[in-house]
Amino acid sequence: MTSQDRRPAKQRRNLYGRHLSGRLRKGQKARLARALPAYALDPDDLPAAVLEAAAAPAGIWLEIGFGGGEHLAWQAAANPQQLILGADYFVKGLAKLLARIETQGLNNLRLYRGDARDLLETLPDAALTRVFVLFPDPWPKTRHHKRRLIQADVLDELARCLRPGGELRLASDDPGYLRWMLFELARHPAFTWQVDGPGDWRRRPVDWPPTRYEEKALKAGRNPAYLRYLRKS
Repeated sequence: MTSQDRRPAKQRRNLYGRHLSGRLRKGQKARLARALPAYALDPDDLPAAVLEAAAAPAGIWLEIGFGGGEHLAWQAAANPQQLILGADYFVKGLAKLLARIETQGLNNLRLYRGDARDLLETLPDAALTRVFVLFPDPWPKTRHHKRRLIQADVLDELARCLRPGGELRLASDDPGYLRWMLFELARHPAFTWQVDGPGDWRRRPVDWPPTRYEEKALKAGRNPAYLRYLRKS
């Protein structure tokens, strides 16, 4: 039984977007069965290592919606002493990330297959020092805007979990969602935008590797934006 199943009915959330995209190959199924238990997180029973990292000076990093896992794996390899959590419910992406973990020998990742909001709710206050939300589904239709991840209640929870000075990184290639993000963050009292000039937020920082979603956007002629916000004191 998953944490979503144990959640009281009135608190259960709808999960929008894909969780499967075609059938898993035999090797992917085998990898999920073999490797996932070593890295899987249960939000209702966080392991001691996660709680210890939450209280340590470096805190925890979290990527919400890691897709194929290329960014998450890069950050884990570049920061081997940093505990990094990933939350997503796309099964094929999880299988791809596990392949990267095995190939690169990464041991500083913990993964949650499910709604990141459920994970956030169980993290201690000020547990996080960096959060990544890169190219989330823009849900462009007006009637679907309520499905967008960046909402006031999610920002409230991120503000609780992020330490003062902690960083929230966002990316989008959708102009409508970009405006939405800028508006929601501008009106939230806990975050301040880190930007040095008009072109700064169109340049990806050197410690921010590209994702396949970004490469797809560039090939299609869309210009992504890279936003950095700090948690205020």
